[in-house]
Amino acid sequence: MRQQNKTIFLLVFLILVWGINWPLSKFALQYTPPVLFAGLRALIGGLLLVIVALPRYKKLQFRRNWPVYVLSALLSIVLYYGVQTIGLQYTPAGLFSAIVFLQPVLLGLFSWLWLGESMTRQKMLGLMIGFVGVATMSAGGLTGKISPVGIVLAIITAVTWALGTVYVKKIGHKVDSLWLTAMQITIGGIILLVAGSGMEDWSAIVWNSSFIADTVFIAIFVIALGWFVYFKLIHEGEASKVGSYTFLIPLVSIFTSVLFLNEHVSLNLLIGLTLILASILLVNVRFRRLKDTEAV
Repeated sequence: MRQQNKTIFLLVFLILVWGINWPLSKFALQYTPPVLFAGLRALIGGLLLVIVALPRYKKLQFRRNWPVYVLSALLSIVLYYGVQTIGLQYTPAGLFSAIVFLQPVLLGLFSWLWLGESMTRQKMLGLMIGFVGVATMSAGGLTGKISPVGIVLAIITAVTWALGTVYVKKIGHKVDSLWLTAMQITIGGIILLVAGSGMEDWSAIVWNSSFIADTVFIAIFVIALGWFVYFKLIHEGEASKVGSYTFLIPLVSIFTSVLFLNEHVSLNLLIGLTLILASILLVNVRFRRLKDTEAV
């Protein structure tokens, strides 16, 4: 029961901080070019984790593990945050996050194909209902001034996140989890900053108190703590089941976007919410057959 309570606490924390990340990132883009911002917040978060990991420096084993660190950095940080931050310029934060969270469906499929996780009819039905739920939420936003580029970038973001998660789950037993998280975020941040420096102008960043506070919060809670908690949950449970709970993150994103960015709630969003809750239930709860229930 204690382990279950701990898991629930970590899931709630992750859903909340990753949910508010989207409107916070959208807000920060008023003051900074996208790729530099993605690199800046990732590097700060990664360096914070490096400091925490230093007492166990012997487990880093960089010479042996650097290919793992670099590949996971490219999938989970460089492509995920780079494409995400650019895409937020084209699409409302709530809608973009809803599309990105097709990731749990992709994660369930990839985990079945490459990790050997079970794919029951019930779980498949749950993932498909989750897909319909996210699609329903997204459909309401496609009628406004939405660039197709933003939709495509959101889908790419979802694919890279799912691939990165499956890769980390597959090789996670070979490396220290804290160092893996720290190094992939730090390396990813460096790559993004180098790319951003070649594409964008540092002088375009407005270093006011709002931007600094926003960036520091994201770096600490969303990047450093968020990714560490996410991979901890993935290592300790089935990737597809953990992924199904992340369907709730767009709901937090949409609520906070409505609250702080004046984005709008539609009937599609309410229907999508109902479908997503049904999806999580189907993926994570094993229902007894009627005969078994009657026999009890």
